[in-house]
Amino acid sequence: MNNPILRKPWRGRIGALLGIMVMAVSLRPAVSVVPPLLGTLGPELGFDAATIGLLAMLPPIVFAVFGLGTPVLIRRFGLEAVLITAVLLAVAGQVARALTGSVWPFLACSAITMAGYGMGNVVLPPLVKKYFPDRVGVVTAGYVTLLAVGTAASPQLAVPVADASNWRVSIAVWSSVSLLVLLPWLVQLAGDRRVRHDAGTSPAAAGPGGVAVGISGAGAVRIRPWRSPVAWGLAIFLAGNSAQTYVYFTWLPPYLSGQGVDTAAAGSALAYFAIMGLPVSLLVPLWVPRMRNPIFAILLFAACWATGHLGLLLSPTAGTWWWVTFIGLGQGTFATALLMVNLRSRTTHGAAVLSGFSQGIGYAGAGVAPLLFGVVHAATGNWNASFAMLGVCLLVMLTGGVMINAKRYIEDVAEPVAVPAPSTR
Repeated sequence: MNNPILRKPWRGRIGALLGIMVMAVSLRPAVSVVPPLLGTLGPELGFDAATIGLLAMLPPIVFAVFGLGTPVLIRRFGLEAVLITAVLLAVAGQVARALTGSVWPFLACSAITMAGYGMGNVVLPPLVKKYFPDRVGVVTAGYVTLLAVGTAASPQLAVPVADASNWRVSIAVWSSVSLLVLLPWLVQLAGDRRVRHDAGTSPAAAGPGGVAVGISGAGAVRIRPWRSPVAWGLAIFLAGNSAQTYVYFTWLPPYLSGQGVDTAAAGSALAYFAIMGLPVSLLVPLWVPRMRNPIFAILLFAACWATGHLGLLLSPTAGTWWWVTFIGLGQGTFATALLMVNLRSRTTHGAAVLSGFSQGIGYAGAGVAPLLFGVVHAATGNWNASFAMLGVCLLVMLTGGVMINAKRYIEDVAEPVAVPAPSTR
């Protein structure tokens, strides 16, 4: 085998495996821990409707910016160095915002936190590609499942921890999970200093205009993701998926409460929505790689989204938990998107480029969805047009799903780069 990683025993990759899994747990709690605490921290810090809306938009917008920028950092400094930087940013942001006394510093520190996790979003798929090219499905199943665990756990624990201490502790405690990410990676890097990149990649300087440049078996290559149907397809797919997800994370409790559902039950519905991501997160990476046409899995999850949308619009108080179950199962499209980063790339370098481009464009497209959902409702006086917008997001997602169904790769648009001959002087 050409990849030196594959010549190492499994124990030579334990640090990387633990590091990937702990990072996955830590990626979402900083986002989902705040909404349940807004009733307490909001009045104290001075949150109003506008700043709450801005808080809801921060994760996808910051994820988008750092999704597009992280591949540049990866090829310049390496995957592991970017991961460690991401963790340090996330920890610093979480601790700092727990110490703030007003809304704008809180938002600024939240942006720093999201910057760290935006980088982490991009780094994880190529890390799986680098260290576990022979176990992509299994490792992806593990980390996507743990990502869902972290997403579900923090809103459930937020209020009990705050009641036992205060909201500042409830927010800051999740920084300890992020800090734990460093331990297995320091062990891994100490025992694996010589293996910096797999045989298909190497850090390289950026090409003209910030274009991704890497090293393949044939020499230096440049990948322009905006010329790749796969990259655009995955970006469109992620945009449609994430728009629906962020709308529900923002609006599901207030929507259900406004329809007459008990406030506590409406909050529990959000946690249940997150928890329902667990079974599909585990199933998708083990099932979809065996499919010749992943579009059939995508259609199944799209049907779940559609059923949940219609049920919540037409009968929000009768069958509520069934509808939340359906939209929860629809989250299998997110696990599919993360898996496709590795299924539609041949090298670690290609996975990094595809991950950064698709998540950057995808989160940018999804960032305005929660705001539009509320604005459309306010303008029309009912929820029909808002849910119709979710239907449009579903069609956008399916369009991207068709584009990524064919077995083609981001490296198909790679171009050779002339490497200057070494000086003889």
